[in-house]
Amino acid sequence: MQAAVIKPACLSVLLLLASAGACADPVRQDDLNWLQIMAFAAHQTDYSGTFVYRYGDHVETSRITHIADHDGEHGRLESLDGPRREIIRHNDQMWCDLGNGKIKIEQRQGGREFPALLPEQLTLLNKNYLIKTAEEVRLAGFHAHGMVFQPKDNFRYMHKMWADSISGLLLKSEVLDERGGVIEQYSFTQLSIGGDIDRKWVVANQAAAGLHAADVQKVRQTHNDSRDVPHDGNTHPADSVPKTTADSVASGWRVDALPDGFKKIAEVRRQLRGKDAPVIQMVFSDGLAGISVFIEKSDSDEDDHEGLSSQGVIQVYSKLINGQLITVVGEVPPRTVMQVADSVRNGGSQ
Repeated sequence: MQAAVIKPACLSVLLLLASAGACADPVRQDDLNWLQIMAFAAHQTDYSGTFVYRYGDHVETSRITHIADHDGEHGRLESLDGPRREIIRHNDQMWCDLGNGKIKIEQRQGGREFPALLPEQLTLLNKNYLIKTAEEVRLAGFHAHGMVFQPKDNFRYMHKMWADSISGLLLKSEVLDERGGVIEQYSFTQLSIGGDIDRKWVVANQAAAGLHAADVQKVRQTHNDSRDVPHDGNTHPADSVPKTTADSVASGWRVDALPDGFKKIAEVRRQLRGKDAPVIQMVFSDGLAGISVFIEKSDSDEDDHEGLSSQGVIQVYSKLINGQLITVVGEVPPRTVMQVADSVRNGGSQ
């Protein structure tokens, strides 16, 4: 097994965190320190591997490569089944290849994707979940420590994660319902950490910088209709606020029955594909789960989009309130998105 590649500055921080655990509560403090190491590892480790994303009968296989160097983070995600798709990231820049040429677009704010599912700030996690150790297992050839995130209420799901015991890199993640059934799962099936990882795609990516505005708009129209349930396992409700297609606003809309622990991280006015008027979006997060609330004017007293639908961990609920179509998209149980939608109120002008 090859050692993980973690930069010296971050390594010193991790060593300080680990030493702090020896002087505090041996369970609670050590668990929090290990979570911090896991959060750092996803961004500071060089790795290349194949992972599987599952929900229900749906299975997707992807190849992922990540390199951290003096120029920041470089990531490559390739679909291995279904339509061809390749996403290349460099820090806040993202290129997407749908099979007919690379097109540069901007990375979504607050983006989280496997294995970078943990936030670097763990305060909200500690407040909203009981964090415990889980069984140790062997995954993709690596010994892994397990962690359980047990929600403190019925408005969110339980999460289980396993990380490489040496590097801290997340190897497997599960979201479970109240009966312990697996709703959604990511898992590496093959993984190399450190070593000689191919960098040709990092160099080749620089040629994608000079792209035409028309091509940029083409990809935005393909990807940015957030009324649709996300179609892959690396899309989250809290990720869907593009920097260049949304303006921060104070709309006057509010949510009166948001579950405890969810904090607003954005409120924007967006122009979506096929919509004549802008849509208001409010984004909330509890550290693991995201909820987005979309508000738009309806043209009639009835709307075909009303009702509840789901895709894996994602729940989508829409209803009409005083001529406005309210759509809530969340990585939470159905009762949560329904409660949130029922409590949306307009306390001021739009």
